[in-house]
Amino acid sequence: MYSNYSVLNTTEETLQDVHSWPTNVSAGQKSPPHCPLLYSDYQFTLIPALYCAIFLLGLAGNSMVVVVLCCRHGPKTVASIYICNLALADLLCLVTLPLWAAYYAYGYNWPFGSVMCKISSSILSLNMFASIFFITCMSMDRYWAIVYPIRSQRRTLRQASLITLLVWGLACSSSLPTFYFRDTYFIESLRVNACVMAFPYEKYAKWSVGTAFMKNTLGFLIPLAVIATCYTGIWMHLRRAQEFRKNKPKREKVLKLVAVVVVAFVLCWLPFHVLTFVDALARLGVISSCDVTAVIDTMLPLGICMGLANSCINPLLYCFIGHQFQEKFQHLFTLRAYQFSSTRQSSSSRKGSYLKDTETLGEGDRERLSCKPMP
Repeated sequence: MYSNYSVLNTTEETLQDVHSWPTNVSAGQKSPPHCPLLYSDYQFTLIPALYCAIFLLGLAGNSMVVVVLCCRHGPKTVASIYICNLALADLLCLVTLPLWAAYYAYGYNWPFGSVMCKISSSILSLNMFASIFFITCMSMDRYWAIVYPIRSQRRTLRQASLITLLVWGLACSSSLPTFYFRDTYFIESLRVNACVMAFPYEKYAKWSVGTAFMKNTLGFLIPLAVIATCYTGIWMHLRRAQEFRKNKPKREKVLKLVAVVVVAFVLCWLPFHVLTFVDALARLGVISSCDVTAVIDTMLPLGICMGLANSCINPLLYCFIGHQFQEKFQHLFTLRAYQFSSTRQSSSSRKGSYLKDTETLGEGDRERLSCKPMP
């Protein structure tokens, strides 16, 4: 069931600015007269549940990645640096999801204040760019390591750290428009305090379309082209490599992994970026159908969920199915189990020594010992 609810895209950043505004929004914006904004009731029930599920699953998976790869003492690799930063970016995003789940559940009413509106929106935008950039870096590093194994030995941890700083800097720069323009505004007719992108009225269309195209190109098309090129090169190299031609099961396993990585990336982010692109065309007047804008309004929250779900899938793709991560996880688990066992044995040994000593005490001494208060 649909209703005339005009703040559909006042949800979390990354993710979209407002399609239109009611005529009585205090920010002074005006809605396009031709297409009223619509919402579907599932956004206030299903979306919060999905956000909570993404939060719990992503928090567990990415926390495990950070513990195993980042906090464990031992030699680090270039790949582990990228994976750790990817997990940290995902964790940074995930901690804001309970706020956005409440935002949906309250009917697009933001109760957490203007500062948290800016920060939470900027964090989501930062995650979108940072995670895609780190996935791109990992794809390039994997291509370099497989196709040029000898040359790849020249890679250093210092170079990887420098690239990591550049990625974070580029992601932060790409998120500046969100931090600057995102704010809370009270919509009197709806009685909600919405967290929205409030572009300058005179240049609303330019800013709105410009940020949408920036997300499409810098946040999807360019990384997708690089990732597809890298994995195509890996696939072609593995088909030609003599060692993999002899070991067909191993080759097929690697090729399937390559295919899964590319497909997962596309499936998670393609719906959101297609909706963003079509919405930009509608703002430019290329598309004037209200049916199309109604589909965008209805499907965009679900597209956002699919993009955020990539934070849950990343640990599975880049860690848990990798032999190196599995070995480190087993080593860490075995080490903790050994430490726990050693602690219990030491405690049992001290307890036995204590009982042996009490056997030499007199009856009065034992009574005084048992009645002694805890320190």
